[in-house]
Amino acid sequence: MAVPMNALARLRAAAPDLWAGLWRWTLIALGVAAATYLLLDRAAGADFVTACVLAGLVVGAVLTRSEPLAIALMATPAIVIAARVGIVPGGLTVSDAALAVAFGVAILLGNRDYSPPMRALLWLNAIYQFATLFTVIVNPFAANTIEWFHAWLLVSGALIVGWAIGRAGKARLALTLLLLMAAVYALGTFFTAIGQWLHGDFFGAVYPTWPWPQHKNAAGTTLAFCAFIAYVNPDWARLSRRWMRLAFWVFVAAMVLTQSRQAAIGLVVALLIYTLRQGAAKHILLAVALAVPGIFLVVQSVIEQVESQNKFNSVYQRLDWLREVYALWKHEPIFGHGLRYWYVHPTANFQPPQAEVEVVASAGLVGLLGFAIMWVGVIIVLWRVNPRFGMLAFGVVLARIVQAQFDLFWVAVQVSTPFLIAGICLGAQAYERARNPDADDWWAHRRDTRARDRAVKAKPVSHTAARRLARSGIRV
Repeated sequence: MAVPMNALARLRAAAPDLWAGLWRWTLIALGVAAATYLLLDRAAGADFVTACVLAGLVVGAVLTRSEPLAIALMATPAIVIAARVGIVPGGLTVSDAALAVAFGVAILLGNRDYSPPMRALLWLNAIYQFATLFTVIVNPFAANTIEWFHAWLLVSGALIVGWAIGRAGKARLALTLLLLMAAVYALGTFFTAIGQWLHGDFFGAVYPTWPWPQHKNAAGTTLAFCAFIAYVNPDWARLSRRWMRLAFWVFVAAMVLTQSRQAAIGLVVALLIYTLRQGAAKHILLAVALAVPGIFLVVQSVIEQVESQNKFNSVYQRLDWLREVYALWKHEPIFGHGLRYWYVHPTANFQPPQAEVEVVASAGLVGLLGFAIMWVGVIIVLWRVNPRFGMLAFGVVLARIVQAQFDLFWVAVQVSTPFLIAGICLGAQAYERARNPDADDWWAHRRDTRARDRAVKAKPVSHTAARRLARSGIRV
């Protein structure tokens, strides 16, 4: 009678090559993390994060020989990290660095047979980039030019990275990594909240301090995106339904603790649109049950801030900023003052707290037109994608533009994450179509439907006209 193999023996039998090299790349990764952490000569949270990210990239580099997109996969959870890179002076975030590395890998090693929806999204972003190129020319300063490339990377770069991962059949792993990072965010939020409660602060907003300090809106929006992933739980991702239900409520609870109003509004809108399109009564009731108290709490908090007459709270501060930005925009209405103008402007040294206001002040009416074309086009394209793949992409992107109506827009993590997820969805759709050519495709269905409608609406040719055409050599 054969004796069952234990888990270690099964792992060795299933992947002998991986097991043989496991100790090598694990040791290398730990060495890189330790060396980076010690050489920085300080123990700040961002430096520890940098060490961990570099260790992950080393693991990906070692695995790239057998798995071409390993670096991009290892960089996926780092794309939602807003901490600063400790070894680079200035404002470079871990998210930007990880996205740049993953983009290079995706371009060199990823599949580039982009589907029609993917090409449409890239062209829409190119329209916005062209519109903002004028302000780069008119306002020549370094931050303006750098941000022009940075904005392209946050949208098109994230799309390409997500596409390469999904097209390679790694969508499940990528989404799992994002959800695990969101679980870390949720734990950090809970730990910070417990600390506040122990000090008697039971109703204040939670700014997570573990595993690194971050703003409540940064943590809240990331938790909202991942809560929507857990709620939709697309079948092609093959994620456990039981775990996803638990993850959804954990992420929602952590988001509520942060009191990030824009994150809550974005999630509620995405859930309502998703449930209305699905048409399931139980889903609609759940969305309404979440929406009503969520909207009530948001409205109530705004009313309380207005009635407090505190000129330094977030509501009054935003109103003052909007008035200042409007007065500033009137001096350069067509091309604006340049991207990231607040880095160099002597008085307007703050980022406008609303998406369209930020764009019109930075790139003028020309840039605002390009921004509107990009976002309206993106929403339309993703809405028309097969809902099995498109609703997750549509929901997170819609949540982002809704969030941006109440706070900053061009923030690294909060822009790149939804487009990364959208790219993963489109890549996963192309991967399935490559394996099953008969799979449903909206674009082909749309062409067939239009051709059939034209045939139905075509007026019949009379017998007299048919005889005349026949004499001319034209057969009807």
